[in-house]
Amino acid sequence: MIKLGICNELFEGWDFAQVCQAVKRLGYDGLEIAPFTLAERIDQLAASRRAELARIVADCGLETIGLHWLLAKTEGFYLTSPDAATRDRTGQYLIALAEATRDLGGRLMVLGSPKQRSLLPGVSQAAALGYAGEVLAAIAPALERLSVTLCLEPLAPSETDFLNTCDQALALIEQVGSPAIKLHLDVKAQSSEPGTTVPALFLKHGPIAGHVHVQDVNLLGPGMGDVDFRPIMQALVDARYSGHASVEVFDYSRGAVETAQASIACLREAIAFAQSRQSA
Repeated sequence: MIKLGICNELFEGWDFAQVCQAVKRLGYDGLEIAPFTLAERIDQLAASRRAELARIVADCGLETIGLHWLLAKTEGFYLTSPDAATRDRTGQYLIALAEATRDLGGRLMVLGSPKQRSLLPGVSQAAALGYAGEVLAAIAPALERLSVTLCLEPLAPSETDFLNTCDQALALIEQVGSPAIKLHLDVKAQSSEPGTTVPALFLKHGPIAGHVHVQDVNLLGPGMGDVDFRPIMQALVDARYSGHASVEVFDYSRGAVETAQASIACLREAIAFAQSRQSA
């Protein structure tokens, strides 16, 4: 059964407890958290505060899904840097994020971070794959120990020139060879893949995907644009995906509550439609 989540940065300026209460009231199952909403750096977030936040989520009857926007608003980290010290520093920070994920009650992290992975001058695709693979292989034992999954997010060429397709991300995942590294699927990002469709990609990769983000390509929430979510959710249902589909939007102009309401109404209707077709 697909669970529905939403990303907390949509509720910018809200108190964390108020966010959790609103998310639960609107009918979501889980909350996904951007680290920069909690602290400038995740290692600055005290253990006592992590425990308090975890209690707030649980007391509201929600599940902490995990963290995303992992390297946003940070400095000094780069997944594909040719500098070994930078790669090591990046890996150590990803481990700190995984520890915070565990402390907050979450089980996964989404690694998008286009600004910290795009090819630097003089770095080839092959070299970047090697550098990224080195970082991920180094942190994999810690991820496994913490029971935290890192989900690699293919992104559009307009955002980055490294890992633009599901197949490219899967090649890196296979290179690392850890059960703690999985594929992330995203409606907006996968809309950019040539020669295919979002439903086709979700059906193909849904059985192995670690996590899913849903939004319209216009940057608003599901149901707030032209994207038809019925075939997308049908693909996830048919693929027997049972994780969270988290609403992640980039245009907050319609307000947090309106966006969250419209999104969950659209997703619920699409899932119900998919389930009715499956049982017919």
